[in-house]
Amino acid sequence: MPAPKSDFVNDTPTTNRFHEEAATYAVRGTDAPDLEAGVAAIRNVLATLPVRPGVYRMQDARGEVLYVGKARALKNRVANYVQVARLPKRLSRMVAQTRSMTIVTTNTEAEALLLEAQLIKRFRPPYNVLLRDDKSFPFILLRQDHAFPRVQLHRGARRAKGDYFGPFAGAGQVRKTLNALQKLFLLRSCTDSFFNNRSRPCLLHQIRRCSAPCVGKIAPPDYDELVGDAKSFLSGKSTQVQKK
Repeated sequence: MPAPKSDFVNDTPTTNRFHEEAATYAVRGTDAPDLEAGVAAIRNVLATLPVRPGVYRMQDARGEVLYVGKARALKNRVANYVQVARLPKRLSRMVAQTRSMTIVTTNTEAEALLLEAQLIKRFRPPYNVLLRDDKSFPFILLRQDHAFPRVQLHRGARRAKGDYFGPFAGAGQVRKTLNALQKLFLLRSCTDSFFNNRSRPCLLHQIRRCSAPCVGKIAPPDYDELVGDAKSFLSGKSTQVQKK
Protein backbone atom coordinates (compact mmCIF):
# COMPACT_ATOMS: atom_id res chain seq x y z
CA MET A 1 0.00 0.00 0.00
CA PRO A 2 1.48 3.45 -0.92
CA ALA A 3 2.40 5.91 1.81
CA PRO A 4 -0.49 8.19 2.85
CA LYS A 5 -0.57 11.61 1.24
CA SER A 6 -1.76 14.86 2.85
CA ASP A 7 -3.38 17.77 1.03
CA PHE A 8 -4.25 21.20 2.44
CA VAL A 9 -7.31 22.93 1.03
CA ASN A 10 -9.63 25.81 1.91
CA ASP A 11 -12.76 24.83 3.80
CA THR A 12 -16.41 25.71 3.20
CA PRO A 13 -18.00 29.13 3.90
CA THR A 14 -19.70 27.73 7.02
CA THR A 15 -16.42 27.01 8.76
CA ASN A 16 -14.71 30.08 7.34
CA ARG A 17 -16.93 32.13 9.64
CA PHE A 18 -14.72 30.92 12.47
CA HIS A 19 -11.68 32.54 10.80
CA GLU A 20 -9.62 29.40 11.25
CA GLU A 21 -7.51 27.52 8.73
CA ALA A 22 -9.07 24.19 7.82
CA ALA A 23 -7.07 21.27 6.47
CA THR A 24 -8.11 18.14 4.63
CA TYR A 25 -5.92 15.07 5.08
CA ALA A 26 -6.46 12.29 2.56
CA VAL A 27 -5.19 8.84 1.73
CA ARG A 28 -5.77 7.62 -1.81
CA GLY A 29 -7.40 4.25 -2.33
CA THR A 30 -10.43 2.41 -3.61
CA ASP A 31 -14.03 3.15 -2.76
CA ALA A 32 -14.39 -0.24 -1.06
CA PRO A 33 -14.30 -0.25 2.77
CA ASP A 34 -10.77 -0.91 3.98
CA LEU A 35 -9.97 -0.63 7.68
CA GLU A 36 -6.22 -0.30 7.07
CA ALA A 37 -6.71 2.57 4.62
CA GLY A 38 -9.11 4.30 6.99
CA VAL A 39 -6.68 4.08 9.90
CA ALA A 40 -3.89 5.43 7.65
CA ALA A 41 -6.00 8.47 6.75
CA ILE A 42 -6.73 9.16 10.41
CA ARG A 43 -3.07 8.73 11.39
CA ASN A 44 -2.23 11.42 8.84
CA VAL A 45 -4.45 13.77 10.81
CA LEU A 46 -2.92 12.86 14.16
CA ALA A 47 0.56 13.83 12.97
CA THR A 48 -0.36 17.52 12.92
CA LEU A 49 -3.47 17.88 15.09
CA PRO A 50 -3.37 20.41 17.95
CA VAL A 51 -4.63 19.77 21.47
CA ARG A 52 -7.36 22.42 21.28
CA PRO A 53 -11.12 22.62 20.65
CA GLY A 54 -12.55 22.04 17.22
CA VAL A 55 -14.70 20.05 14.83
CA TYR A 56 -13.77 17.17 12.52
CA ARG A 57 -15.48 15.63 9.50
CA MET A 58 -14.89 12.03 8.39
CA GLN A 59 -15.28 11.64 4.60
CA ASP A 60 -15.35 8.67 2.22
CA ALA A 61 -13.44 8.23 -1.06
CA ARG A 62 -15.96 10.41 -2.91
CA GLY A 63 -15.74 13.20 -0.35
CA GLU A 64 -19.17 12.46 1.13
CA VAL A 65 -19.39 13.35 4.83
CA LEU A 66 -19.78 10.24 6.99
CA TYR A 67 -19.68 11.85 10.41
CA VAL A 68 -19.25 15.23 12.11
CA GLY A 69 -17.82 15.37 15.63
CA LYS A 70 -16.55 17.96 18.07
CA ALA A 71 -13.83 17.80 20.70
CA ARG A 72 -12.43 19.80 23.58
CA ALA A 73 -9.00 18.48 22.55
CA LEU A 74 -8.96 17.40 18.89
CA LYS A 75 -5.78 15.31 19.04
CA ASN A 76 -7.02 13.25 21.98
CA ARG A 77 -10.46 12.69 20.49
CA VAL A 78 -9.34 11.67 16.99
CA ALA A 79 -6.71 9.32 18.46
CA ASN A 80 -9.55 7.09 19.66
CA TYR A 81 -10.41 6.13 16.08
CA VAL A 82 -7.08 4.37 15.44
CA GLN A 83 -7.58 2.08 18.44
CA VAL A 84 -9.70 -0.22 16.30
CA ALA A 85 -9.79 -3.09 18.77
CA ARG A 86 -11.76 -0.88 21.17
CA LEU A 87 -14.22 0.49 18.63
CA PRO A 88 -17.83 -0.73 18.39
CA LYS A 89 -18.66 -2.46 15.10
CA ARG A 90 -20.57 0.58 13.87
CA LEU A 91 -17.55 2.87 14.29
CA SER A 92 -15.22 0.25 12.79
CA ARG A 93 -17.38 0.31 9.65
CA MET A 94 -17.15 4.10 9.58
CA VAL A 95 -13.35 4.06 9.91
CA ALA A 96 -13.14 1.47 7.09
CA GLN A 97 -15.03 3.89 4.83
CA THR A 98 -12.99 6.95 5.85
CA ARG A 99 -10.48 8.25 3.30
CA SER A 100 -10.13 11.87 4.40
CA MET A 101 -10.84 14.23 7.29
CA THR A 102 -11.49 17.95 7.45
CA ILE A 103 -10.42 19.71 10.63
CA VAL A 104 -11.51 23.13 11.88
CA THR A 105 -10.12 24.51 15.13
CA THR A 106 -12.15 26.90 17.27
CA ASN A 107 -11.35 29.25 20.12
CA THR A 108 -13.60 27.54 22.67
CA GLU A 109 -15.52 24.32 23.22
CA ALA A 110 -18.76 26.32 23.01
CA GLU A 111 -17.86 27.40 19.47
CA ALA A 112 -17.10 23.77 18.59
CA LEU A 113 -20.54 22.72 19.86
CA LEU A 114 -22.23 25.37 17.73
CA LEU A 115 -20.25 24.54 14.61
CA GLU A 116 -20.89 20.82 15.05
CA ALA A 117 -24.64 21.46 15.18
CA GLN A 118 -24.49 23.66 12.06
CA LEU A 119 -22.53 21.09 10.05
CA ILE A 120 -24.69 18.14 11.10
CA LYS A 121 -27.77 20.05 10.01
CA ARG A 122 -26.09 20.94 6.70
CA PHE A 123 -24.62 17.56 5.74
CA ARG A 124 -26.95 15.08 7.51
CA PRO A 125 -24.14 12.49 7.85
CA PRO A 126 -25.25 8.83 8.01
CA TYR A 127 -23.27 8.10 11.18
CA ASN A 128 -24.79 11.06 13.05
CA VAL A 129 -28.02 9.09 13.31
CA LEU A 130 -29.08 10.77 16.56
CA LEU A 131 -29.71 14.10 14.85
CA ARG A 132 -31.38 12.93 11.66
CA ASP A 133 -34.76 14.01 13.03
CA ASP A 134 -34.15 17.24 14.93
CA LYS A 135 -37.74 17.73 16.14
CA SER A 136 -37.11 16.15 19.54
CA PHE A 137 -33.62 17.54 20.10
CA PRO A 138 -32.77 20.69 22.04
CA PHE A 139 -32.04 24.13 20.63
CA ILE A 140 -30.86 27.40 22.09
CA LEU A 141 -33.66 29.95 21.86
CA LEU A 142 -32.99 33.67 22.05
CA ARG A 143 -36.49 35.02 22.60
CA GLN A 144 -37.66 38.25 21.02
CA ASP A 145 -41.01 38.74 22.79
CA HIS A 146 -39.70 40.89 25.66
CA ALA A 147 -37.92 44.23 25.96
CA PHE A 148 -35.01 42.33 27.54
CA PRO A 149 -34.74 39.05 25.57
CA ARG A 150 -34.16 35.83 27.42
CA VAL A 151 -31.80 33.02 26.36
CA GLN A 152 -32.93 29.48 27.14
CA LEU A 153 -32.93 25.79 26.24
CA HIS A 154 -35.83 24.89 23.93
CA ARG A 155 -37.23 21.56 22.82
CA GLY A 156 -40.26 20.83 20.65
CA ALA A 157 -42.35 22.97 18.30
CA ARG A 158 -40.93 26.39 17.47
CA ARG A 159 -43.91 28.53 18.43
CA ALA A 160 -42.11 31.18 20.48
CA LYS A 161 -40.95 34.32 18.70
CA GLY A 162 -37.17 34.42 18.52
CA ASP A 163 -33.99 32.99 17.02
CA TYR A 164 -33.29 29.25 17.24
CA PHE A 165 -29.78 27.77 17.17
CA GLY A 166 -29.15 24.04 16.85
CA PRO A 167 -30.13 21.25 17.09
CA PHE A 168 -27.71 19.89 19.68
CA ALA A 169 -27.10 16.23 20.50
CA GLY A 170 -28.29 16.65 24.08
CA ALA A 171 -29.33 19.05 26.80
CA GLY A 172 -25.86 18.85 28.35
CA GLN A 173 -24.32 20.46 25.27
CA VAL A 174 -26.93 23.22 25.33
CA ARG A 175 -26.25 23.93 29.01
CA LYS A 176 -22.51 24.19 28.35
CA THR A 177 -23.16 26.73 25.61
CA LEU A 178 -25.69 28.65 27.73
CA ASN A 179 -23.13 28.77 30.52
CA ALA A 180 -20.61 30.31 28.11
CA LEU A 181 -23.22 32.81 26.87
CA GLN A 182 -23.99 33.93 30.42
CA LYS A 183 -20.32 34.49 31.17
CA LEU A 184 -19.66 36.37 27.95
CA PHE A 185 -22.83 38.40 27.41
CA LEU A 186 -24.67 38.55 30.77
CA LEU A 187 -28.07 37.83 29.22
CA ARG A 188 -31.01 36.94 31.43
CA SER A 189 -32.20 33.32 31.56
CA CYS A 190 -35.04 33.75 34.07
CA THR A 191 -38.76 33.40 33.36
CA ASP A 192 -40.84 36.51 32.78
CA SER A 193 -42.69 36.04 36.08
CA PHE A 194 -39.40 35.87 37.99
CA PHE A 195 -38.13 38.93 36.09
CA ASN A 196 -41.27 40.97 36.84
CA ASN A 197 -41.17 40.33 40.59
CA ARG A 198 -37.58 41.26 41.35
CA SER A 199 -36.76 44.17 43.65
CA ARG A 200 -33.03 43.47 43.81
CA PRO A 201 -30.51 41.53 41.68
CA CYS A 202 -30.45 37.75 41.95
CA LEU A 203 -27.47 35.46 42.55
CA LEU A 204 -26.60 35.31 38.84
CA HIS A 205 -25.84 39.03 38.88
CA GLN A 206 -23.68 38.61 41.97
CA ILE A 207 -21.56 35.94 40.26
CA ARG A 208 -21.39 37.99 37.04
CA ARG A 209 -23.66 35.80 34.92
CA CYS A 210 -26.42 38.37 34.34
CA SER A 211 -26.57 42.14 33.80
CA ALA A 212 -29.71 42.44 36.00
CA PRO A 213 -32.03 44.26 33.60
CA CYS A 214 -34.89 43.34 35.97
CA VAL A 215 -33.83 46.10 38.38
CA GLY A 216 -32.45 48.60 35.88
CA LYS A 217 -28.76 47.75 36.19
CA ILE A 218 -28.40 48.04 32.41
CA ALA A 219 -30.10 50.37 29.90
CA PRO A 220 -32.16 48.86 27.04
CA PRO A 221 -29.74 50.04 24.28
CA ASP A 222 -26.79 48.46 26.09
CA TYR A 223 -28.70 45.21 26.58
CA ASP A 224 -29.67 45.21 22.90
CA GLU A 225 -25.97 45.43 22.05
CA LEU A 226 -25.28 42.36 24.21
CA VAL A 227 -28.08 40.52 22.41
CA GLY A 228 -26.55 41.41 19.05
CA ASP A 229 -23.14 40.16 20.17
CA ALA A 230 -24.69 36.91 21.40
CA LYS A 231 -26.39 36.39 18.03
CA SER A 232 -23.06 36.90 16.26
CA PHE A 233 -21.42 34.37 18.56
CA LEU A 234 -24.19 31.81 18.03
CA SER A 235 -23.97 32.34 14.25
CA GLY A 236 -20.25 31.55 14.23
CA LYS A 237 -18.99 35.14 14.01
CA SER A 238 -16.97 35.06 17.21
CA THR A 239 -14.05 37.03 15.76
CA GLN A 240 -16.32 40.03 15.25
CA VAL A 241 -17.28 39.90 18.92
CA GLN A 242 -13.64 39.63 20.02
CA LYS A 243 -12.73 42.73 18.01
CA LYS A 244 -15.41 44.71 19.83
